Amino acid sequence: MNTNQEYNNPIVWQRADPWVYQHSDHYYYFTASVPEYDRIEIRRSRTLQGLGEAEPVVAWRKYDSGPLSANIWAPELHYISGKWYIYFAAARTTETKEGLFDHRMYVLENDSANPMEGQWVEKGQVRTKWESFALDATTFEHQDVLYYVWAQKDPEIGGNSNLYISAMRNPWTLTGEQVMISTPEYPWEAIGFKVNEGAAVLKRNGRIYISYSASATDHNYCMGLLYADESSDLLNPASWVKSPQPVFQTSEENGQYGPGHNSFTVSEDGKDVIVYHARNYKEITGDPLYDPNRHTRAQVFTWKKNGMPDFGVPVPDASVKEMK
Repeated sequence: MNTNQEYNNPIVWQRADPWVYQHSDHYYYFTASVPEYDRIEIRRSRTLQGLGEAEPVVAWRKYDSGPLSANIWAPELHYISGKWYIYFAAARTTETKEGLFDHRMYVLENDSANPMEGQWVEKGQVRTKWESFALDATTFEHQDVLYYVWAQKDPEIGGNSNLYISAMRNPWTLTGEQVMISTPEYPWEAIGFKVNEGAAVLKRNGRIYISYSASATDHNYCMGLLYADESSDLLNPASWVKSPQPVFQTSEENGQYGPGHNSFTVSEDGKDVIVYHARNYKEITGDPLYDPNRHTRAQVFTWKKNGMPDFGVPVPDASVKEMK
């Protein structure tokens, strides 16, 4: 077990679904779900550890009513063709219907050099082939194609959400085929709910890796992994291989429960880093979604000889003494 901690975790308290992006200006930009689910914040720091002390700026707030008025979840900040984009999910209500929320996916655009300045313009809903529960979108570019990966409920498939991929005409419009690349099929993906969500993309070793999160958002939450050869047709489901076992999960020994909804970045000295949320206790009162203590954590990870990432286990939180 690697307990050589590069970071004092948590790096940001009470921030779930963390997204970190290191820009060419050498800042780390950070956004995540806030416990109130009512706004989108951005902060930045020269160091990953410094994100916890960085002053957040509110980029956008929810509406009082309508489709953008409830449960603002899992924002991601992307820099595409010289502009900044925030992808996020929003709902009309906090109520559920047949166990599902009514989230849809939306995009904001900002043409300022610094995304903490300028104006965020609503580009509208990202439309897919269904009007159904959809969330946790991410984008990546590969061989001059912009791709969109997201989680959505197919009305014909049982469960909460599967993972889909599509090419994009522009940063807010899908084009062409939309294909499913993962559905909850293993027991560890279907504890509490049948869930595949929270995709994050990593390009290394001639492959495209997509991590994702599975099961309910309590201590059963864990991470799975898909991968495809970088020269394959990414829109062909047969190109994608799924790990039959979770690749990152609860460590009772280290006091880390329900790690997931991650992003990837690199450390100040170039090491690969996984950024994720987890709780430091197992028992939750009430709905886990409304427990605010999913904190953002970061740790360096390594690679196996076969080219696969080795995330290890979630490291223990730093002691109070270490954090001072």
